Amino acid sequence: MRVVIVGAGIVGASCALAAARAGCEVVVLDLGQVGAGTTSRGEGNILVSDKAPGPELDLALASGSTWRRWAAELGADALEYDAKGGVVVATTAPAMVPLRAFADAQTLAGVVAEEVGIADLLTLEPHLAPNAPGGFHYPQDAQVQPVLAAVAILAEARRLGAAYHPGTEVVGARRSPDGVLHAVLCADGRSIPCDAVVNASGTWGGQVGAALGAPIPVLPRKGFVLVTEPTPPLVHHKVYSADYVANVSASTEGLETSCVVEYTRGGTILIGASRERVGFDRSMDAGTVAALAAQAVRLFPVLRQVQLMRVYRGFRPYCPDHLPVIGPDPRVPGVLHACGHEGAGIGLAPATGELVAAHLTGADPLATLGINPAPFLPDRLLTAAGADLEDPP
Repeated sequence: MRVVIVGAGIVGASCALAAARAGCEVVVLDLGQVGAGTTSRGEGNILVSDKAPGPELDLALASGSTWRRWAAELGADALEYDAKGGVVVATTAPAMVPLRAFADAQTLAGVVAEEVGIADLLTLEPHLAPNAPGGFHYPQDAQVQPVLAAVAILAEARRLGAAYHPGTEVVGARRSPDGVLHAVLCADGRSIPCDAVVNASGTWGGQVGAALGAPIPVLPRKGFVLVTEPTPPLVHHKVYSADYVANVSASTEGLETSCVVEYTRGGTILIGASRERVGFDRSMDAGTVAALAAQAVRLFPVLRQVQLMRVYRGFRPYCPDHLPVIGPDPRVPGVLHACGHEGAGIGLAPATGELVAAHLTGADPLATLGINPAPFLPDRLLTAAGADLEDPP
């Protein structure tokens, strides 16, 4: 089977590797370079700590296992894979009650969540503010450098025979009279024959889907990340306040901020996170930057003495029900989607690729991956939106 994958971010690269390993002939197209879109604007998080029991957590657990395997196969240094673990902090005593209930439910789903009091919190994170009543340690959380990881994963796919064409814009598809896709059309006039095309275009998945005759409701959700100067080791895990979980799953359009602090291998500290639905507005907002910095200082007072070096911003691919859309589109035979992961694309990419490969080859994802594919299928978004499921013109 010849498969075109549109998008060379972390999800597209993961789809390429999984499809190549499944025996497909793979061609990867991207308007830019590897990992230059949303992937380059992320922190590289591989998290189970922020996910409630359900389909997304199932995908995250499967992906975590694959990330560990890839770190062994491709080299942890090539990915900058760091099994650092996560620490979720309750900033008030009442906040421990829902946080404990959340962790208890996760434990039943296979997550390792260890309750820690303030003394143990300060052992894990000596520079944490000493007034936190407690929290949870999640040893399964990890991190990669997202662009390096995308490059390494795609390089492995290319070693297995995948082709990669950067600077290539997909503008349409050619279908047979009965609606079956058999080629992807590019802006430079090329027509690339294929049996299937995977829309792994991240935030631009809606536009690429529309060009392929299969639009899906993927919207941009803007976010800021602050980067400090390199420091001695001040933060040892991914650390965030308990309200981060609620903000991740919220659907409001207005600005939301919650404190997330973590180190990088280069010595810098990353501070987030903000979420806001403002379309593709790239403007800088000094108020958001100030709010994130203030929250970080409250969690780690030592950061008051650390210089902010730069701020970057990007767009997370947001689906209305907060689940990625993964699988074949019912309107156009041969079109599959793999986008809409919002801020979890790095962590969920490996299992997304394996799920796509299962769809391409006709394997049973539940039997082979332990993942029920139904919650991720595009059908649920089209039905919810009242979309016409007839074949497009």
